[in-house]
Amino acid sequence: MKAEVRSGIILLDKPAGITSQTAVNAVRRAFGTKQAGHTGTLDPLATGLLVVLVGRAVKASEYATCDRKRYEAVMKLGTETDTEDITGEILSEKSFDLSDDEIIAACESFTGEYLQTPPMYSAVKVGGRKLYEIARAGGSVERAARPVMIYFLSAKRISDDSFSLSVECSAGTYIRTLCADIGRKLGCGACMSALRRTAVGDFTLDAAVTPDGLAAAAEAGIAGDLLIPVERLFSGLGEIRLPPFYEKLMRNGCEIYLSGKPTAGALPVPAEKRPDFYLCSFDEREDALDACFALSAAGEEVVVFEDGSRGPFRLVSSSHPASVLFLEEFGRKLTVDPLPYLSEHCRRVAPGEN
Repeated sequence: MKAEVRSGIILLDKPAGITSQTAVNAVRRAFGTKQAGHTGTLDPLATGLLVVLVGRAVKASEYATCDRKRYEAVMKLGTETDTEDITGEILSEKSFDLSDDEIIAACESFTGEYLQTPPMYSAVKVGGRKLYEIARAGGSVERAARPVMIYFLSAKRISDDSFSLSVECSAGTYIRTLCADIGRKLGCGACMSALRRTAVGDFTLDAAVTPDGLAAAAEAGIAGDLLIPVERLFSGLGEIRLPPFYEKLMRNGCEIYLSGKPTAGALPVPAEKRPDFYLCSFDEREDALDACFALSAAGEEVVVFEDGSRGPFRLVSSSHPASVLFLEEFGRKLTVDPLPYLSEHCRRVAPGEN
């Protein structure tokens, strides 16, 4: 039985040996929808947390790229490969005689921001082609180093040639490249032999389900119960509650400028510059529309009275809901500074004037 198609977030505990896309396909089958996508890939070698958006939640994907992720990894010293992990072709093997303190110090030296060059076996595009496609064809290209942030890194020996790493880092950080960079700094080379993602932002493995567990839940008709509301993606953002008039403006694609207590990006209008209301008339709908947006951008609510099919249009600032009927037909943004526009095109009047 397939689960009812709903929207939300599924946290998957991806097993080793499958691609992230294979894991996403398991979600699609469970919910009977093609609308599903992950927010950050894991290599086939890696296990752990894969955040998957389902249904209409995929529209929020641009807000789902979290800056912080946590991993548990194993770094194998003395071995370098072309993929920078244990699955690749061995390029060199070296013996080493380094103390734990030297190795741990080298690891911890990468804490903070550093420039990391993406590996050839990655999905980064250069010249319109993915790097792994070029690498599989036997090619290699120059890659620009990119700044990444290592917020936390600890290391502990687990065998003669291997150390466990606990890493908290920014999105876009390649842990296998971090291992290779540590190996180069030590002079013996290194590669990553295991990786498990344990957290993406506020999402952790505690609430994750395996693909097999999700399939079982879908068969029982309870997969929908595993969905996390998409609103969780915005839990770190401030909240603004809009009056009904401005809510409709926003839903129609208009920029909203706040008066009073401004937030980031708001355009507050000084109280001494705010009239009791504006009165203006236009013969053309487009001119009236510009005035409508100018009033809104200046922090005024707008009402539109239309005499005839095309005009004239008479606008006054008000909380009258008729303005919404006018604006619902449009979704464009005002491209002029509202205050000079109003000064030129709209006559400021006092209450009771006509």
